[in-house]
Amino acid sequence: MTEVSDRQAPRRRVPGPAKPSRAAQARRQAGPGARPVRRPGGPRPPAPKIIRLGSPRPRLRMVGLALTLVLSVFVVRLLQVQAVDASAYAARADQNRYVVHTLAAERGGITDRNGVALAISVDADDITADPTMFTRKQLGVDDGPEQAAALLAPILGQEQSALVKKLRTKNTRYVLLARRQTPQTWKQIKDLKSALADKAATDKGTANVLAGVFSDPSSKRVYPNGDLAAGILGWVNAEGKGGGGIEQQLNSELSGKDGKIRYAQSGGREVPTAGSTETPAVAGSDIELTIDRDIQWAAQNAISEQVKKSGADRGYVVVQDTQTGQILAMANSPGFDPNDLSQADATAMGNAALQDAYEPGSTAKVMSMAAVLEENAATPLTHVVVPNRLHRGDRLFQDDVDHGTWYLTLNGVLAKSSNIGTILATGQLGKTQAQADKVLYSYLRKFGIGSYTGLGFPGETKGILAPADKWSTSQQYTIPFGQGMSLNAVQAASVYSTIANGGVRVEPTLVRGTKDADGRYTEAATPKKTRVVSTKTAKELAQMLESVVDDEQGTGIKARIPGYRVAGKTGTANRVDPATGKYHGYTSSFAGFAPADKPRITVYCAIQNATKGSYFGGQICGPVYKQVMEFALKTLQIAPTGAKAANLPVSYKP
Repeated sequence: MTEVSDRQAPRRRVPGPAKPSRAAQARRQAGPGARPVRRPGGPRPPAPKIIRLGSPRPRLRMVGLALTLVLSVFVVRLLQVQAVDASAYAARADQNRYVVHTLAAERGGITDRNGVALAISVDADDITADPTMFTRKQLGVDDGPEQAAALLAPILGQEQSALVKKLRTKNTRYVLLARRQTPQTWKQIKDLKSALADKAATDKGTANVLAGVFSDPSSKRVYPNGDLAAGILGWVNAEGKGGGGIEQQLNSELSGKDGKIRYAQSGGREVPTAGSTETPAVAGSDIELTIDRDIQWAAQNAISEQVKKSGADRGYVVVQDTQTGQILAMANSPGFDPNDLSQADATAMGNAALQDAYEPGSTAKVMSMAAVLEENAATPLTHVVVPNRLHRGDRLFQDDVDHGTWYLTLNGVLAKSSNIGTILATGQLGKTQAQADKVLYSYLRKFGIGSYTGLGFPGETKGILAPADKWSTSQQYTIPFGQGMSLNAVQAASVYSTIANGGVRVEPTLVRGTKDADGRYTEAATPKKTRVVSTKTAKELAQMLESVVDDEQGTGIKARIPGYRVAGKTGTANRVDPATGKYHGYTSSFAGFAPADKPRITVYCAIQNATKGSYFGGQICGPVYKQVMEFALKTLQIAPTGAKAANLPVSYKP
């Protein structure tokens, strides 16, 4: 019999248990106590409702898609922040977190030749603020800047509106409210700030509107002697830079080098644990001037009194060491107090002794005489006939006083300050007037006229001296006696120092030396020296200048100093009014040195437009010269030589 495989053999149907009837199923589902099911053939009961759960897949797809989109946005943004714009965001975060402040270098001091302080720097505070700490988010009020400004304005002396504008500055955490305030000012703000903080701690409705106000250490310029030597010193402006005088001229040396500090901040305050980097500031150098404070005071006091007494526009006094060229005093009147520029007269805030150009008058005759003597055109004893009037070019010249014919020596021409005699003497410098002009011009230039003094002072004038071939017909005869050309007071003093120094001109100096931050002292460079006239000529001129003071016919008798031999010269020149450019009033002056036979000190005084009393130089500047020279000789302990004067003759009998 063939066997059939299991795969091919037909499956047998095994009978399962009999299915219960529908009625039995209904009774089983209904449970005990249920009503009997109706018999077949009766009404059919309704089929029960079956609740089925919806498919979750569509919803999951929607949620997944939404999450995918959100995550995609985050991923893109993360890539942008950490990859594309990483450096920019890092720099911005670093900028917001770290603050860089400048550490101001301490400004060097200025002293006189003996180390007496003339300008110093004292501790001060820059008042600053963090504008982000004045917002509503920080203070809980809308008018935080206005409240803070109302409190600060009277303390800082500023307009409230200006402070509000600063406190509302956007995109910064640092604004400067006021520079160089005194420690007392910052203490007043600090106490008010603490009081508001205490009140805010107890009263939650109160805001500390000064919480964002801070201070940075700074320094303030102080001039202990007030207006003394203000024209020389100058001042420091609001930016901490020299605004005039030595402060401006030597600003780089005085300023030093600022440093920097960088630190992390939070809430406008430094985070101590975050560390900081600092580049220390280098203090400025101290400047030692050549002036002597006491002599400066004497000069300033004397000229101020005389300017006031004479009702003059202004005046200046220069005191110079004849041997070294060092300026011992340079006083101006009126002056100003650099401690309070708000009260200063703008026209007085310079240094008129170097910045005013004016016609010197007869004090310039000494240069004409120097040329005549050096060129051997005459001697101190040469006879000069001086008429009442002298016709030259298109003008008729006369002397300051009306007189008959004078019979004078060349020494007498200088002693009596004769314009006519000077014109006649300088006419001997050449065969023609043009040649004589050229020779005189060369000597004026050697004396420093028409050139800067060498001080390098801000605003200094070199005066006006036209070349000889450009002199007008009038200038050919007025320049010999000091009109038709101009100079400044230091140039005028330097002329007399040159004669006093044996004919050698030494460039004037104002700075004696500097001391750097490490204490190293450096002397100023040796000034330039130039031989102008011979020693013989200089000695003869000194003797002639003695006659101006000692001889009863001289114009400078008010400059006499008991016990000392004094050489000097008066000057009274027509003055060009700087406002109109026309002649108005006079320039009165006196220049000289002492002891005449062994010179040490030169004093020059000039007063502009005296309107009360005399306007002659010998009358109003002679006494100033005497007062200042006497003080300087005593201060420097310069004794009289005891030698007798030459007593050169002033006149002769025809």
